[in-house]
Amino acid sequence: MTWGGSIRDSRRPGHWWTAATVLLLVGVVFMGLGVRGSDRPLAGPTPSPHAVQAAVATPPVAAALATDRSIPLTLSIPAIGLVVSLGSTLGVDFDGTVQVPTGTAQPGWFRLGPTPGQIGSSVILGHVDSYAGPGVFFQLRTLAGGDQVDVGLADGVTAQFTVNSVAMYSKLSFPAQRVYGSHGSSALQLVTCGGVFDHQTGGYLSNIVVYTSLSAVIPAVPTVAPARPSA
Repeated sequence: MTWGGSIRDSRRPGHWWTAATVLLLVGVVFMGLGVRGSDRPLAGPTPSPHAVQAAVATPPVAAALATDRSIPLTLSIPAIGLVVSLGSTLGVDFDGTVQVPTGTAQPGWFRLGPTPGQIGSSVILGHVDSYAGPGVFFQLRTLAGGDQVDVGLADGVTAQFTVNSVAMYSKLSFPAQRVYGSHGSSALQLVTCGGVFDHQTGGYLSNIVVYTSLSAVIPAVPTVAPARPSA
């Protein structure tokens, strides 16, 4: 499989709508998501246009817990001792495959979906390992229901998620709609490789997906201006 370099997010509110439109025009339907961190594919298929469209078009539910759109900057998973900044933002490569992190030390956020905490499914992808050793998501498979996942956003808000389940899928039957599609609430999916390593192809045969749901929104700490000295 081919893979592409990272795309830097412009941080303009309207930019992702344009990117989503481009994705729809590409007409990708469950194509393979590939990467080679030292020639080891990350895995998972590109979400179908219908999945991305659902994430974009689903209106916010008034009673649902959610955040405003804000770029994710940090990821913290206390159960596995992980505190890391998010590296590249990920789009779709020229050949229709989803871009993935170019290095194994930092995960990346799929920018054509919602930001973590918005209504819909936000997706963060990271490598499990490489020839150099364990990657950022090496211990992802050990997470269990009830574990906490915190995402720090650019506006200072922290979106706090709770793990619902951890699943492994063959790359041939990856559930793109379930992972990338909107289901009416705020969800975050973490994706990496797993299962059997195929030495002939140089890649894993399966994906590990951690499903989480938004459980709390921690507001930004207000900045207090220093007091002026009295005259």
